[in-house]
Amino acid sequence: MRRYVALLMSAVLVGIDQILKVLAIQYLKPVGSHPIIPDIFHLTYVENRGAAFGMMAGQKWLLVWATAIVILAAIVVVMAGKIKNAMVLFAVATIIGGGVGNLIDRVYRGFVVDYVHLKVINFAVFNFADICVTVGTAMLLVYLLFYELRHKNKEAAGETKGA
Repeated sequence: MRRYVALLMSAVLVGIDQILKVLAIQYLKPVGSHPIIPDIFHLTYVENRGAAFGMMAGQKWLLVWATAIVILAAIVVVMAGKIKNAMVLFAVATIIGGGVGNLIDRVYRGFVVDYVHLKVINFAVFNFADICVTVGTAMLLVYLLFYELRHKNKEAAGETKGA
């Protein structure tokens, strides 16, 4: 049951992402940029034809296929019930949602719509789907570093003491 909830959550994230991108196209594209907090946080319309930070620009189909394979593999793992930990399941579902959101853009628009611009740190313009992928990945790293690693260290210590 949890796996279906996770995939439903992925679908909701895709929906939110696509709505935000349609709004960005409709309202931001004509003006280019709109300051929310001047010189700190702006909404800026950008058509990203590459991957993160515009890398691999012009490699649309390579990005489409690579993303599709990763998403498909993640969905298969979720549907097979291989993920037992709720945090990991939530993280993978979040990554799927973000990946699908940007995949839709690449396939149907030919570019990814970006609009979140943190000017204060001079960071690349990004979008909600990017946030989903980043948060999901960070959650997986936290799990692997602080739970899984600690759990394995405790098991190893227990095996050593018992020997």
